[in-house]
Amino acid sequence: MLEKFARLLTRRYGVVLMVAVLLLIPSAIGAIGTRVNYDILSYLPQDMDSSKGEKVLEDTFHNAATTMLVIEGMPDRYTADLREKIEEVEGVSSALWIDQMLDLSVPKEILPEDIKDIFYSEESTMMIIQYDLPGASQETMRAIDEIRALCNEQCFLSGFSVIVRDTCALSDREMPIYVIVAVILSMLAMAVTTEAWVLPVVLILGIGLAVAFNLGTNIFLGEISYVTKAIAAILQLGVTMDYSIFLINRYIEEKPKFADRRDAMASAIVSAFISLSGSSMTTIAGFLALCFMRLLLGRDIGIVMAKGVVLGVLTVVMILPALVLQFDKPMQKFRHRSIIPDFTRMNRFIIRHYKTFVVLFLLLLAPAYYAQSHVAQYYNLADSLPDTLPSMIALDKMKTQFNMASTHFIIVSDELPAYQQSEMLEKIEAVDGIESVIGYNKFVGPAIPDEFIPQEIKDICKKDGKQMIMVNSAYKPALDEENAQIDALTAIIKSYDPQAMITGEGAMTKDLIETATTDFQVTNAISIAAILLIVGLCFHSVSVPIILVAAIELSIFINVGISYLTGAVIPFISPTVIGCIQLGATVDYAILMTTRFREELRNGQDKREAIAIAATAADPAIISSSLVLFCATFGVSVISKIEIIQSICLMLARGAIVSALVSIFILPSVLLASEGLIAKTSRNWRTAPVKRERKRKKNMQGSKPASAKI
Repeated sequence: MLEKFARLLTRRYGVVLMVAVLLLIPSAIGAIGTRVNYDILSYLPQDMDSSKGEKVLEDTFHNAATTMLVIEGMPDRYTADLREKIEEVEGVSSALWIDQMLDLSVPKEILPEDIKDIFYSEESTMMIIQYDLPGASQETMRAIDEIRALCNEQCFLSGFSVIVRDTCALSDREMPIYVIVAVILSMLAMAVTTEAWVLPVVLILGIGLAVAFNLGTNIFLGEISYVTKAIAAILQLGVTMDYSIFLINRYIEEKPKFADRRDAMASAIVSAFISLSGSSMTTIAGFLALCFMRLLLGRDIGIVMAKGVVLGVLTVVMILPALVLQFDKPMQKFRHRSIIPDFTRMNRFIIRHYKTFVVLFLLLLAPAYYAQSHVAQYYNLADSLPDTLPSMIALDKMKTQFNMASTHFIIVSDELPAYQQSEMLEKIEAVDGIESVIGYNKFVGPAIPDEFIPQEIKDICKKDGKQMIMVNSAYKPALDEENAQIDALTAIIKSYDPQAMITGEGAMTKDLIETATTDFQVTNAISIAAILLIVGLCFHSVSVPIILVAAIELSIFINVGISYLTGAVIPFISPTVIGCIQLGATVDYAILMTTRFREELRNGQDKREAIAIAATAADPAIISSSLVLFCATFGVSVISKIEIIQSICLMLARGAIVSALVSIFILPSVLLASEGLIAKTSRNWRTAPVKRERKRKKNMQGSKPASAKI
């Protein structure tokens, strides 16, 4: 069946290309229609109090997002007029300033000191703006743009929603550059490691189609995160280029056996599909392991990238053959020598000193593990953005002029007696790092009858039996001091109302820290277990998967540990993503080496000669593959101004090189030293299964030699 399908594809390759081009139309529509989520905190588990609190703010108080507008050196009348204009902006639920509580003709000096401190500093005044929909929604993004348009250069809009807006704008500007740089550098890598100048163009066209199909099918997910969107195309290019190169190499091998190049390609398709369907499973498993993160960002990246690998394999066996046949003549005409040298002498040296490399492997494990487990991480997403962004400048204004670095939102029952509410507010104000508290009783006091309070003030603070209290903190999110502060606040509000909740950027970031710590352990365990199982089934072995995974895990430890040794602080998501992706994508290097080692043993070579031949044969493919992944990600790490994307791409680039070095210099020695153990714990390690060998000989007898070559 597969042979017939392959023959049909190669006989109608013009039709295949036409269909592939037509499929770009729905892919473009799907990609445009897929919403991009720039709020990573929205991926927190929905059963956490901070997430539940956000839902209450959105549904009950129509305050799904809050921003602070700092206005420097402007008269109060300007601020009052601006507030009225802002309240008319679609998507804004309220804009709170002092003119709603006090006539502007009354001197502000008569205000209670704590109220005055909330809205005034020596140099400026502050307005609190609330929105109907979540901070990352399109409506809120448009509202923020309109508010900025209403303001002059003396106004600074701050808050997590504004940071999200600036992240969106920066990411959208940079993303096309990521793709262009990745494509150019990958083509350069392929141009110098292959022997045909036209081949890199053909490979990029094939992978480009797969990337387009992947981005288009994301519409079925509804939305993807901006991190996923930024790295999906680059990662897909880096991790699936191996499959394309494998098909090309197989085609080159098959051409001398057939008089018709289309038959050679059909044979290559069959061989490639069988091999790639197994090889790609490790990469897919690495990505799918991310789906087990409680932080749903992992599932977002995992599904998109696993889908990308599947589409990459299908594109390689269905569309790339048509491209190769279409460009076959120029590929043969424009050729050059590969720069990859012969590694025979180097590998002979490694084999002679294999005990030294085995000892090096064992000695590196412990310090590399220690280094990677002690690397410093940050969880405050604002730290990943340039200081020159308007939101970062405004955040600095909030800190320096109002000593506010973050805002907590507390939701309690409105049925609490007034004296308990006042008592609770006093305790909240006494917590270390609390700068100001904005609550219903803070504005009006327990002595003023409720019916005398304007409805607009009530709606901001009290609704549907719940009361919202806004607490401004001097501490930045993710700091130990902020987390301890949140614990203290939680203890206070729960003592008055067991159903009370605290939310906001600080509380959600605290939950993010706790969630990410567990996620890292779970996803790594799942990815390792899955790949151990897949490799074990492929080799019918107990020991081989342990050896191969241990080699790549050492590579991961070294990769992440380098950040510890250099003193770098990395985003929290990086170790989890790197652990799964580097293992899934680069274990193929080790599989390639081990497969050739087994093949040479089955051909009757002794183990020293077998590993020497295997290493020399596998090294060029490992170098070519790792260089493509390195080039696809390193360029992005250099140009990106978003540190979370920069960090992930830098570590992926570094991981590709480290995995390649371990596979080339250490793995052959470990395989040689362990060959006796492998033979005892593996089925058919040194002898091919009889049925498979008979089938191989039969295929060889039925082949038709020809002199054609690429």
